[in-house]
Amino acid sequence: MKEKKNTKILFISQEIFPYLPESDIANQSRYLPQAVQERGRETRTFMPKFGLVNERRNQLHEVIRLSGMNLIIDDTDHPLIIKVASIQSARLQIYFIDNDDYFLRKNTVTDDNDKEYKDNDERSIFFVRGVMETVKKLRWTPDVIHCQGWMTAVAPLYIKKAYNDDPFFKRSKVVYSLFDDEFKSPFNADFGKKLMLEGIEPRDIESVSGEIIDYEAVSRLAIDFSDGVIQSHKTVKPELVEYTKSKGIKFLPFVDTEDYVDEYIKFYDSL
Repeated sequence: MKEKKNTKILFISQEIFPYLPESDIANQSRYLPQAVQERGRETRTFMPKFGLVNERRNQLHEVIRLSGMNLIIDDTDHPLIIKVASIQSARLQIYFIDNDDYFLRKNTVTDDNDKEYKDNDERSIFFVRGVMETVKKLRWTPDVIHCQGWMTAVAPLYIKKAYNDDPFFKRSKVVYSLFDDEFKSPFNADFGKKLMLEGIEPRDIESVSGEIIDYEAVSRLAIDFSDGVIQSHKTVKPELVEYTKSKGIKFLPFVDTEDYVDEYIKFYDSL
């Protein structure tokens, strides 16, 4: 049977170069969407608007028609602000999810003393839910949603459970990339409670219902609801690779060549 050609790819990325310093995630999140687009696919790309992102230098501007919604997390309203910028040389548009409570501080996920923020769990929930709501407002239906970085780990759960009846996400396939991006401080014990939305059952979040909600637990949650998992870094936790295989989820091992893009596109189409 001929593989279906998935033509609309949504990238949800924790960090993108040149808005943030170079890293494995930031570089792949910068060049992969461009290469996918150049191969004739349509893309949309989102990242958090961390305080470190220089708005003036990168010419970010607010998209009023997409902003203005409030998202409730842990019984508190948080206004959703959408900004956009372009990487001119790549003809790539990047959407930014912003909110003063979560993203005004001048760092990404750690403070000046390299301590991880206590509300990183909520920041990840706000970011992912903000992406979902913005894609709906854009009236854009992705065939494949590729999540990059642990801050996107709740996306597969939301797509498959909370938004699974939504016409914009009903048929979307979800890909999660494993990187060497472990965080050190476990998430708050009430993370599971904060995650709950209509459509999510307590059994869906068993991975993050233990006493310690660490990087592995959050990654397992992402894997549980993904259609495919890509090893996007040479060294990732072997336990997570084994977990993916034990669940029978389609897996793409690390592609150690410059032309990994073609392998990724083949993988998208195989879903």
